Amino acid sequence: MENGRKVKDKRYEDKHKEERKVKCMVWGTSVPREKAERINEFLKRYGYTKVQLIEAGYEELLARHDTDFAKLKDGYDDFFGFEEVDKKKTE
Repeated sequence: MENGRKVKDKRYEDKHKEERKVKCMVWGTSVPREKAERINEFLKRYGYTKVQLIEAGYEELLARHDTDFAKLKDGYDDFFGFEEVDKKKTE
């Protein structure tokens, strides 16, 4: 029975391989073991996934380069004086 399951799983994986490649990307990367263990412990303790870690890290780094995104992300709705002037010019 176990062998039949393996065959079915293999057939399924082979059949849907291209579909998965189009939909998702796998990054083959390495992190020093000690750091990886600390990261895994953190994720486990707080119930995060590695995908959530990557998404949050990406958003944080993006916010460093995109002021509008940073304001949106932080719920920042106040403007600096120079931004108010620019806003009035476009109206």
